[in-house]
Amino acid sequence: MARQLLLRLRTLILVSLALCAFGDGPAAAADAAFTQFVNSLWPEAKEQGVSRATFETETRGLEPDYKLPDLLLPGRPATGAPAQAEFVQVPADYIKEASIARLAAHGAGLIQQYRPALAEIERRFGVPGPIVLAIWGRETDFGRYALPYDALRVLATQAYVGRRKDQYRTEFVMALKMLSDGVVSRRDLRASWGGAVGLTQFLPSEYYKHGVDLDGDGKVDLWRSVPDALGSAAQQLANKGWQGGLRWAYEVKPPADVDCTVGVPEVKKPIGEWLRAGFALARGQRLGAAELQQPASLLQPEGIYGPAFLTTANYFVIKEYNFSDLYVLFVGHLADRMTSPSPFATPWSASQQLRTRDVEAMQKGLTRLALYKDKLDGKAGMQTRAALGAFQKTAGLKVDCWPSGAVLQAINAAR
Repeated sequence: MARQLLLRLRTLILVSLALCAFGDGPAAAADAAFTQFVNSLWPEAKEQGVSRATFETETRGLEPDYKLPDLLLPGRPATGAPAQAEFVQVPADYIKEASIARLAAHGAGLIQQYRPALAEIERRFGVPGPIVLAIWGRETDFGRYALPYDALRVLATQAYVGRRKDQYRTEFVMALKMLSDGVVSRRDLRASWGGAVGLTQFLPSEYYKHGVDLDGDGKVDLWRSVPDALGSAAQQLANKGWQGGLRWAYEVKPPADVDCTVGVPEVKKPIGEWLRAGFALARGQRLGAAELQQPASLLQPEGIYGPAFLTTANYFVIKEYNFSDLYVLFVGHLADRMTSPSPFATPWSASQQLRTRDVEAMQKGLTRLALYKDKLDGKAGMQTRAALGAFQKTAGLKVDCWPSGAVLQAINAAR
């Protein structure tokens, strides 16, 4: 414990030196402090089995990338995470029919191409092949998207001046371990701005937690082995609680008097109970007795507008891969479309999405009114939509659980 405290103190001192350098001194001074910071991580790297030769070779000349998002740079405005499509686009724009149709057609061919691997994945992990194929399609367009960043540089920069230093400190060390273990070459260790690598976008620590050698060649290769990448994604889902034989969600038509404020993960009822309360399965689908007993939560991504879903435990497992309702809907729907041509039974509405800063202002107002207790992150998720629906009830407004400029104005005016 004392050693960890000393390491943290040393890091704070190095970052403080860099802060001073950003204010007045040349950029070289800040980079010197960055080099000191990177060098200070050797004891942690050594503890993880990184060789001294790998550490010196891979960190020599390493420079920070201060153009990355989500950094806290002194003397400059705070840079937030980039406007991730999952949180700033309306569903109709994020889950575009043309994109889904294109990826589904490609995915249907991949089901045939990788049939033995997908059968083994479902046998070992209980995860249907189309689900992991859909993750691959969403993350890197089935490997056709070239990741733009040097992973080591991204992770070191985020560990140094990012908003989640402790997390990225670990990921940087684990990336060095991957290089030291011969898992991947530095040239192939490309990443997103957040440091995720490989066909299905794993952080380095996730590689060691969930990696699977599905093709049996003696190594886990997330870059060139599709079976390994898909198997690893499946094991990650299984390790997070995936239940075999359970759908991710069911599209439903809610009753006219639906209370959208109950659309939160904490409100769970057996699917049969939702149906007895007036919800109807899309396209007259029929369920067996076991499915009717499965607990599910209501999801209305556009409030009372657009499609509605009863989400199972597996929905929330996929959400741990990317904490966005639209991401899960994209992956789940894409998986379905690989074996069925049917789009959503209810079309998305032409709703407008508030800007991130306006959603955050809404969250602050709802917190002030004791209606919201979750993160102030500018993302209109389940909890935010339910809280603003609760406000609409108390204010005598139309209860639609959808963040709009008019509702924000009313929240700001409320006392």
